[in-house]
Amino acid sequence: MAIATQNPATGETLKTFPALDNTQVDTVLQQVNTASIGWAATPIAERTACLGRAAQQLRAQRDRYAALATLEMGKPIREARAEVEKCATGCEFYAQHAERFLADDVIATDAGKSCVAYQPLGTLLAIMPWNFPFWQAFRAAAPALAAGNSVLLKHASNVPQCALAIEEIFQACFPANVLRTLLIGPEQAEQLIADARIHAVTLTGSETAGRRIAAAAGTQLKKSVLELGGSDAFVVLADADLDEAAHLAVASRFLNNGESCIAAKRIILLESIAEDFLARFQQRLGGLKQGDPMREDTDLGPMARADLRDTLHQQVTDSINKGAVPRMGCAPVAGPGYYYKVSLLDQVRPGMPACEDELFGPVAAVIRAKDEADALRIANDSRYGLGGTVCTSDPGKGETFARAMHCGQAFVNGIVKSDPRLPFGGIKASGYGRELALHGIHEFVNAKTIWIK
Repeated sequence: MAIATQNPATGETLKTFPALDNTQVDTVLQQVNTASIGWAATPIAERTACLGRAAQQLRAQRDRYAALATLEMGKPIREARAEVEKCATGCEFYAQHAERFLADDVIATDAGKSCVAYQPLGTLLAIMPWNFPFWQAFRAAAPALAAGNSVLLKHASNVPQCALAIEEIFQACFPANVLRTLLIGPEQAEQLIADARIHAVTLTGSETAGRRIAAAAGTQLKKSVLELGGSDAFVVLADADLDEAAHLAVASRFLNNGESCIAAKRIILLESIAEDFLARFQQRLGGLKQGDPMREDTDLGPMARADLRDTLHQQVTDSINKGAVPRMGCAPVAGPGYYYKVSLLDQVRPGMPACEDELFGPVAAVIRAKDEADALRIANDSRYGLGGTVCTSDPGKGETFARAMHCGQAFVNGIVKSDPRLPFGGIKASGYGRELALHGIHEFVNAKTIWIK
């Protein structure tokens, strides 16, 4: 299969790479597996120093890496630069905290000494998506490498130059072959899981991909972490600051061209404030500038691929046919590239794709609730459980509501986002396990009991 860079703003194929054959994959895997032995034995101070150097390189080459992300998947260039900076911040976080996170936990027992030691598992297969091509790879790799694991990166096939740039960073800042990129298809990635030289798997991707990878890892009794899709609830209560809520809803739903698993996909409004909120929300949507993602003033670029745009439009059309009300957009943009209009669907109800499924693009779906209890019921009535937001002027009420939301992270008067200082992940069909913070680095270690008489 060909692995290609296609500019989603024009539809033009710019560069093509041959996929590695099985012999080439085996060679790279053996190189990484060999390197992992020395890397696991490397003092943690040296491992964290490598992370510090990676942060420096990311900042030194920020504009080049950002341009690659924009070129390959269409995110606005300003957001791409912010993504590269976030990768640097993530590296620095683990450079600063990994030694403490991995220190032995001394526990008083009947032994002369007993403790829990945190030791690397070996080689981690990281299967990563295209929508945040740098951050999601670094989010997985930084803690895994800090813990002494090596990493094989199987990136999405539409961002090969980003994948190779990530390998470039780690090859320059770490010992050779501690992290390598494999330009391969999904079938080859699944086959790799059965190889004894792969010790664990992490995937960020769709629910469908997650089920396949979980099954493959489970068959081999290998640890896996899955961060999958989401249909995050964004709840606006009657006492909320509606201007601020509208601002947050736009930022959450339309960041990254709306192609984010933690976007505000279901905007749940109390009937008493629905029209007032929507007037403010729609006014803000009208001010978004869609166009060339390389321009500094662009707010929304194209969707990443033609098939993704077509799928989104089918979901929108099916929802309208079932009674959803199109208030804005709801159609592809005519002309070159994979642009979809800034869109707003109102009166969304159960049974519609906009309610039941993940809409991965610039479409906001509005669901109306009778009262706060109904809003919470609607928020939790989803097979997904990644994140959620509630807007209210009462922080105490907000915290109570957030605690009752069925998701991996809940925000009060703020948009759902990942932060290296906090664990990140989902429940239900949004996956399992956690990335980032202490919890993330402990996912891929052997918590070994040491008992000495």
